[in-house]
Amino acid sequence: MVQAIVNGEAVGAKSGEEMPVVNPATEEAFDSVPKGGREDVDAAVAAANAAFKEWSKRDPDDRAAAIRAGVAKIRENAKEIAGLLTKEQGKPFGESMGELHHFLHGMNYYADLASKIEGTYATLPSALGTAYGMVIKRPIGVCAGIVPYNFPLTLMGTKIGPALAAGNTIVIKPAGTTPLATLRVVELFHEADLPPGVLNVVTGPGAEVGEALAAHPDVRRVALTGSTPVGRRLMEVAAPQFKKVSAELGGSDPVIVFPDADVDAAVRGINIGRFFNAGQACLAAKRVYVFDEVYDEFMESLVKRVGRYELGDGAEKAEKPNIRMGPLNAAKHRDTLNEQLEEAVSKGAKVAIGGEAREGKGFFFQPTVLENAPHSSRVATEETFGPLLPVFRVSDADEAFRLANESSFGLGSSVYTYDVRMIHRAAQEIEAGMTWVNQLHFGYDELPFGGVKDSGVGREHGKEAIESYLEQKSIVVGGL
Repeated sequence: MVQAIVNGEAVGAKSGEEMPVVNPATEEAFDSVPKGGREDVDAAVAAANAAFKEWSKRDPDDRAAAIRAGVAKIRENAKEIAGLLTKEQGKPFGESMGELHHFLHGMNYYADLASKIEGTYATLPSALGTAYGMVIKRPIGVCAGIVPYNFPLTLMGTKIGPALAAGNTIVIKPAGTTPLATLRVVELFHEADLPPGVLNVVTGPGAEVGEALAAHPDVRRVALTGSTPVGRRLMEVAAPQFKKVSAELGGSDPVIVFPDADVDAAVRGINIGRFFNAGQACLAAKRVYVFDEVYDEFMESLVKRVGRYELGDGAEKAEKPNIRMGPLNAAKHRDTLNEQLEEAVSKGAKVAIGGEAREGKGFFFQPTVLENAPHSSRVATEETFGPLLPVFRVSDADEAFRLANESSFGLGSSVYTYDVRMIHRAAQEIEAGMTWVNQLHFGYDELPFGGVKDSGVGREHGKEAIESYLEQKSIVVGGL
């Protein structure tokens, strides 16, 4: 069993219980972690609280140096960590290495920002006499990060990076299916001399560990990446104590392909944007609207590209280089996706490619493209968290923008066009936290990222993220 990490030490659960970690490509349990609960959360928060006083008062350059030392140590062990990630999550090894490098880039970005936190100063015209005012920024205190299974390292980084750089301490709860790479990364941070208690990990069920963190009176900031139902529950639990909350939730990102688009570029971008990580991405391209004029050309090219995918165990990528997609992370996710597909087909959707079960072990789901699905079907109204893509034919821009916004979600969106008028309309009219133009869906560490509507509140990434881990305090000095 791989232990949790509290106050810089490897610890088991207070209950003594364990949870298995299953390889989604083989369906075999290959390790286990502690099945933590409220008592374990209490211990982790107490450790973080005790460490906060010293860490928050450290010189920002010292905090940055501690982060960079951890980054260097992790980089030395990159292949080992990527191997763990592939084994527990299912993605091909190359994708695991890519995720790890994205994590390291983000950590370095926030280390660079640690010494760039600035307040403001102003002279105040006042009937009470001459005065000047200052706004200072202070770390909040103990934070909690609740991380999903699809990108466990990068999505941990979007929480610990700004939290630690700003002078906070933090407790991380990884997904129950993907805790191992997280634990190894945090272990390496401590080997690089990160002070005990600054970064802690408690493993266990979300309904117990996640809720205990959100409700704990000493946790002042909670960051979640997860599903919309989990986000709603988090807001309910955190609201009575007026905690700062960011929740990056589900998405059903629309893509519009206009008549003037570079169709090959659109197909390449959408193909990667939908099927990367077996489609398990909140910002994946999930609904595609293609104009009549280029629809047939687009579909022919898309189906051809999707047909090149070969499914397999991501750990075998070196021996079988044609493997481009691993399994879904759990059987329940495969079952939900299959239900969404069957419902669409029952309402008249046509399967252009895919849609058949893969024989043998593993939670695999063929990359699937649908045509003619009703816009009221689940593949359009719900988030499809896997390699299932509905394509819709549209006749004009008004229809395309209307259907793009006909969703309860509003995370990402994209358009393929060189018409500046349509680009401007997309920027102004699509209800989403981000819009890409002729660009692959990718979350940049340098730009704020988050959603509107049912896709959540708050922003991660960018300078805006580090600001959300700080409190502002106004000071007025008079008697001059």
